[in-house]
Amino acid sequence: MKIRFRLLGAVLVIALLGAAFYYSRSGINLHEERSIFGANDKTTIRLWYTDDSMTDYLTGKAVEYNKKSKTTRAEIQLVSGLEYLEEISKASVQGDNYPDVFIMTHDSLEKAYLAGLAEEIKKPELLEDETLGFSDAAKNSITYKGKYIAYPYYFETSSLLYNRTYLEDEVRARRQAELDAAEGELAQAAADAGEIEGEDITQAEDAPVPEISEDAENADGAEYVEESTISAEEVEAGVNEMLPSTIEDILLFADNYNAPDTVESVFRWDVTDIFYNYFFVGNYLNLGGQSGDDTSQINVYNEDTINCMSFYQQLNQFFAIDESVVTYENVLQDFIDGKTVFTVATTDAVAKIEEAKAAGNCSFEYGVTTMPALNDTYGTRTMSVTECLVVNGYSEHQEKANDFAAFLCSENTDTCYTMSGKLIAHEGIPYGNDSLDSFVSVYAKSVPMPKLMATSNFWVQLEIAFSNIWEGANVNDTLKTLSENVKLQIGGTEVTEERLPDASIVITEGQEE
Repeated sequence: MKIRFRLLGAVLVIALLGAAFYYSRSGINLHEERSIFGANDKTTIRLWYTDDSMTDYLTGKAVEYNKKSKTTRAEIQLVSGLEYLEEISKASVQGDNYPDVFIMTHDSLEKAYLAGLAEEIKKPELLEDETLGFSDAAKNSITYKGKYIAYPYYFETSSLLYNRTYLEDEVRARRQAELDAAEGELAQAAADAGEIEGEDITQAEDAPVPEISEDAENADGAEYVEESTISAEEVEAGVNEMLPSTIEDILLFADNYNAPDTVESVFRWDVTDIFYNYFFVGNYLNLGGQSGDDTSQINVYNEDTINCMSFYQQLNQFFAIDESVVTYENVLQDFIDGKTVFTVATTDAVAKIEEAKAAGNCSFEYGVTTMPALNDTYGTRTMSVTECLVVNGYSEHQEKANDFAAFLCSENTDTCYTMSGKLIAHEGIPYGNDSLDSFVSVYAKSVPMPKLMATSNFWVQLEIAFSNIWEGANVNDTLKTLSENVKLQIGGTEVTEERLPDASIVITEGQEE
């Protein structure tokens, strides 16, 4: 009896090995196409990511994709951001539960590509789809050596945040001041013409005629000028006209602003973080060209950057900001508390303000507008970072991994912001919030952070340069040294720059008290 069972077991093992050999010789990948036991008939595509705020959204997208696809099953896995690429590389080489697709910031794409963890995408036509509207910034962020090597997913950038309620109040105050001045001129004109008799005031012939209510009388029975009200449309137009097109406009506003007691500073931002400072030089500093991947295009030290940084330095006398205590968190909180009128903020500010309003801790309206130029001569450009979907070069399922990545960044992305707080990298999402729409517009014109590995510590050096210049260091010498250091880092040989003329720019606009 035992012998019979042993023989039966041996036959079964031989049959199973034969089946496995058959599938192997037939070129069928058991993991990819079908388990011979029938337990799974879909290819599993794994996605790795590091931001827990994306978990709920990605979970929903994986379920949606799994229902849609007849051949592929997507799984998501939250992992640590420490040594992220190294862990991906290790798992890929070992072939042990590695990601077929992973999310990472675009500035690490060169490192990923050179390590074999990124390859040219198989659906590049997606980025040219006008119905989606991927901006040049989005496409440049994932371009390396002329190739698209990832899919743009969501982004972060900064722009000018303003207290709309304060501006509306200022529009009304200035209009009332104009009416009061006109009334005073009217009275003076009447007095000069000798036409004032007792309590009655007769309008001067050429003076503007204010609105007078039909039955308006004071205690003595004399007519009086009714206080004019300004329409909502006029307030809207006034605010739009008051929004600064240059930083010098903010200085002029500060000089003429009759601030309420709650306001401690007209303009305050985090001067210690390069992400909120970069716009000062973003239009004139070149590190790696349009796509941030060309070591032959390095231009840090030029007359424009010298003048822009000199402008930045001079702002210290108008908006005294203490580097030792300022942080983005306390700057944003001051704005929420109504202590500032303007600040530089990232996209997270919108959700934090809305949360404060819902809790009754913020009573004013706000808005986001394009980052102003410095003055009529020098423009600005903000920096951006794009989180992208990278198809692992080691994946055995390139086509299906590309299909899943393309699905994530293009199909039914409307709920990404409400579920994760992230703004999708393509346009046309109906956010229903003008401030979020403004951030999308700013992103489209932003400078993607370069992806050159050789300049990885440049941002630390630039941040130090900004700090030293804010504190009074010589602008010309600081930028010259910075440029020489980055060229030494890239080329491996010491470079001595020819010294350029000192800055000629001088801020002459109003000064904040």
